[in-house]
Amino acid sequence: MNLYIIGFSHIDKMDLMKVGGKGLNLGMLSKIPGIRVPEGFCITTTAFRESLANNFKIESLLENLEELKSTDGKQISEISEKIRAEIESIQLPRDIESAIVKELSNYDDRSSFAIRSSATAEDLPNASFAGQQDTYLNIRGRKEILRHVIKCWASLFTDRAVIYRVENGFRHREVSLSVVVQRMIFSEASGILFTADPVTSDRRTLSIDAGFGLGEAMVSGLTNPDIYKIQDGRIISKRIGVQNMEILSAESGGIQKKLVDADRQKKQVLPDDLILQLARIGRRIESYFGCPQDIEWCFYQNEFYMVQSRAITTLFPIPESPNVKKPRVYMSIGHIQMMTDAIHPLGMSFFQMISDISLTRAGGRLYADITHDLSSALGRKRLVMATGKQDLLIQGAIKQLLDQKDFMKSLPKGKRNVKGGIFTPSSILAAIKIHWKNDPEIIHELTGKFDSELNEIEGKLSKLSGKAALDFIKNDRDSLLAMAYHPKMLGAIIAAILVNDSINKNVENWLGEKNAADLLSKSLENNVTTEMGMALCDLADTIRKYPQVLEYLSKNSEDKDFFEKMKVFAGGEEVEKAFKNFLAKYGMRCPGEIDITKPRFEENPAQLLPMLLSNVRILKPGEHKTRFINGRMEVKKKEEEILCSLLQLPAGKRKVKKMKKDIHLLRNFIGYREYPKYCIVRRYQIYKKALRKEANRLVQKGILHGTQDIFYLYFDELYRAIETDRVDYSIIEKRKEDYVHFKNLTPPRVITSDGFVPYSDFSTEKFPAGALTGIPVSSGVVEGCARIVLSVEEAELEEGDILVTRFTDPSWTPLFATIKGLVTEVGGFTTHGAVVAREYGLPGVVGVENATKLIRDGQQVRINGTEGYVELL
Repeated sequence: MNLYIIGFSHIDKMDLMKVGGKGLNLGMLSKIPGIRVPEGFCITTTAFRESLANNFKIESLLENLEELKSTDGKQISEISEKIRAEIESIQLPRDIESAIVKELSNYDDRSSFAIRSSATAEDLPNASFAGQQDTYLNIRGRKEILRHVIKCWASLFTDRAVIYRVENGFRHREVSLSVVVQRMIFSEASGILFTADPVTSDRRTLSIDAGFGLGEAMVSGLTNPDIYKIQDGRIISKRIGVQNMEILSAESGGIQKKLVDADRQKKQVLPDDLILQLARIGRRIESYFGCPQDIEWCFYQNEFYMVQSRAITTLFPIPESPNVKKPRVYMSIGHIQMMTDAIHPLGMSFFQMISDISLTRAGGRLYADITHDLSSALGRKRLVMATGKQDLLIQGAIKQLLDQKDFMKSLPKGKRNVKGGIFTPSSILAAIKIHWKNDPEIIHELTGKFDSELNEIEGKLSKLSGKAALDFIKNDRDSLLAMAYHPKMLGAIIAAILVNDSINKNVENWLGEKNAADLLSKSLENNVTTEMGMALCDLADTIRKYPQVLEYLSKNSEDKDFFEKMKVFAGGEEVEKAFKNFLAKYGMRCPGEIDITKPRFEENPAQLLPMLLSNVRILKPGEHKTRFINGRMEVKKKEEEILCSLLQLPAGKRKVKKMKKDIHLLRNFIGYREYPKYCIVRRYQIYKKALRKEANRLVQKGILHGTQDIFYLYFDELYRAIETDRVDYSIIEKRKEDYVHFKNLTPPRVITSDGFVPYSDFSTEKFPAGALTGIPVSSGVVEGCARIVLSVEEAELEEGDILVTRFTDPSWTPLFATIKGLVTEVGGFTTHGAVVAREYGLPGVVGVENATKLIRDGQQVRINGTEGYVELL
C-alpha cells in the first residue's frame, strides 16, 4: 500500500475518504469468507487531487459551477463539458503513473480490467449516487488503463453527476474521486440482487434481476431482465423477461452488442437451484454489513462473483418498536387520511393532536401500532371492517397477516390501540335517530354552532402571544376533538354510508344493477368541498370577463405578487375582490391540508391559478352550474326509473317505500362526509396564524433563521424555544436533510417490526389481460387521455382527460369539473376522491398500486369504475 494505491485486501472501514464509497464496499466485501470478489485495487483520491492541483482554469470553472441551480441545465452542461475536457488533457504526474504501473505489474499483461469511479459522496445512507460517474469495461494494456483512469476522473463532471450533487446538497469541491481497477469477469449472466424488495421495502423478500452476458444490457435498458422473488428460502415468484440483446466483451477490448439466439430469448437465465444459491450468498453479505444490500453479481464458469455491494438507500425505515423481543405490526395513517407525503415534525404534532390513538413516527410518516388489535378477536373484526371502507389494500394486507397462523400466535396481547373509528356507541345511536327522522336540519343547527365556536376561538387566540398562545392551543385539543368527532355529525355520516350500502345491495338483488347509489350521489347539497369547487368556477367566470387580466395571469401563473400587478389592467380590482372573497371562505384549504405546515391558499393564492386557468380554458361560462343542475335531473330520472321497476316486483309497494326513503336519506346526509375535516382545517388555520406570529418573533430575535424553521420542531420543542428563547439549530438542519430524503420514500401500508410488508393480491382472473386492478368506487366505463398529476400546482388538464394521481384531498375538487374519470394509488370507498367522483358522475378506480409509474402521461386508457380496473390502450 502507498499514498496512491490501495489493494482491496488492505482497505479498512476508515478509508472512505481515500477510496470512496464503491472502493470501500469492495474492500469490505472481499473480507467476507466464502464470497468471491474479482481482485483489484483503488487509485486513491490523493492521486486525483494532486493530479488536478494548481489548475487555475478548473478552479475558475468550479467557481462558476457552484453558483448554479439544478434547473440551470444549459449552463451546467456547458461548464461541465469544459471541465471534463480540461481534465482529459492533463498529464499524469510521474510518481502517480509509476505507482499505477507498478501495481499493474502484479497482473498478467493480457489481463482485462473494469475501470470504475468511486466518489467520496457515494453509496452513503441517504444518497447512493449510483450510475452518476462512468464505468469502462474490458480495458487492456497499460496505456489504455492510464487513459481510462483520467476519463473516470473527468466523469465526476458529467451533467447527471453535477445535477445530482446540486439536488442532494453536495458542493462540487467537497467530492473527490478514487478509481477502482478490478479484474474483468466475462460473465455468462449477471444482474442485481436486492436483499430487501426495493419497491415494497419488504425485508423478508429478496429480489433478483438477471440477464445474459454483462450487466450493461440491463443498466442501459436494452433488455428485460428476469425477476425472481425469494422469501424464507423459497422462490415465490418468477417473471421471465424476453431478452433479445446481450452485451459481451469484445476480442479487441471494450464491449459489443450481440443478438440473443432465438432459442435463448425466453429461457430462464438462472435455474432454480442457482437462484436459491445466490439468495443465500445475499443473506450472508447482508448479515456482514448489518443492513439490506444492493449487490451486483456475475456468473462465470459455474461460480458467482460479487462485484459491488451497497446499502439500499430507498427502503422505508421500520417504525421504532418499544418491545424488540416480540413482533409488532404497524399501519399507515397517511393512507387512511389520503396524505402519504412526508410530514414536517410540527405537522406530525398537530396530526397527533387530532388522533384518538397512539401513533409512532417513521420515514416522515405516522403509523398506528395495531399489534394488540390483531391479537384480539374484537380488535381484528373492527380493523377488517374499518379498513374495508377506508383502504381495501390495507384490509388485504391485514388479512394476509391473519392467514399466517404462527405469526399471529407470536403477537403479544395488551390494550387495543385502534378505537372504533367513527363507529362509536354514541355515533351509532345518533345514526339510528337520524335514520328515523331523516331531517337535515339536525345537522344545519350543529354546523351553525361550530361556526360560532370557531369565530370565538379566533378572537381569543388573536389576542394572545408567547407561551400563552401555545398554552391556549394545547388546551383547546379537547374542544377540537369534540367538534371533529361530534356524535351527531358522525351519526349522519354513518347513516349515509350504511344506506348507500343498502341501496346498492337491494338494487343489485332486486333489479340486477350494480352500484346504483353512485349515480344517485350526483350533485349533492351540503358538501362543503363541492361548494368550494363551484365557488372556484365562479371565480374563473369572473376572470374570463376581463381579457387583459386573463392574459396577464396566463403568462404569470407563478407570480406570487399577481394581486398588485394585475390592478393596472381593466377588471383587475374586480378580480382581486372576487379572489379575496373566495379566500375569505376557503383560504384555509390547500393540498395536503391535514399537515398544518403546508401553505394554505390564503398564504399562497398563486397555487390556485393553474386550476382557474384550466377552468377558463375548458369550461364555458356558467357550465359548472348547468352540469350541477343536469346532475340533479339525472338523479331524479334514475330514482323514478328504479322506483317504477321495483313497483313491478312482488311486494313492490313495500320495496318502493323503503327505496324512496333510503334515496332521500342518502342525498340528505352523504355530503357531510367532508365536514369534520373542513372544521379541523379551519381550526388549524386559526392556530397557524398564531404560530406564524411566534415564528416571526423568534426570527427577529435571531433564534431562528427563517419562519419556516418552526416546521422542523415538534410542538413541545417549539414551546420550549418560545419559553427559553433558545433552540439547538443543528437539530433543525438535520431534520431538513432527513425531510429531503423522506420525501422520496414510498411508505408501505402495513409493516412489521422485522420489516415484512404484507400486501393485498387482487384476483385478476375476471379482468382483461394486462389490466391494472384497483377498487371500484364510482360506476361507469370511460376512455380518455391519462394525465399524470402529482401536485395541484402542476395540473394542466384538457377536457376529457383522465386524472391519474397518488391521492386527492379537498383542494383537488376543482379539477373534477374538467376531467372524465379518476385513478388514484391510494383510497377507499369513503375517501375524498371516491365521494367527489360519485358526486360528479365520474367513473373512478382507486387503490391502483404504482398507477403514476405504470401509466404514461398522455397514454390512452379505459377505466371501469364498476368492476375496478384500468386498461392501457
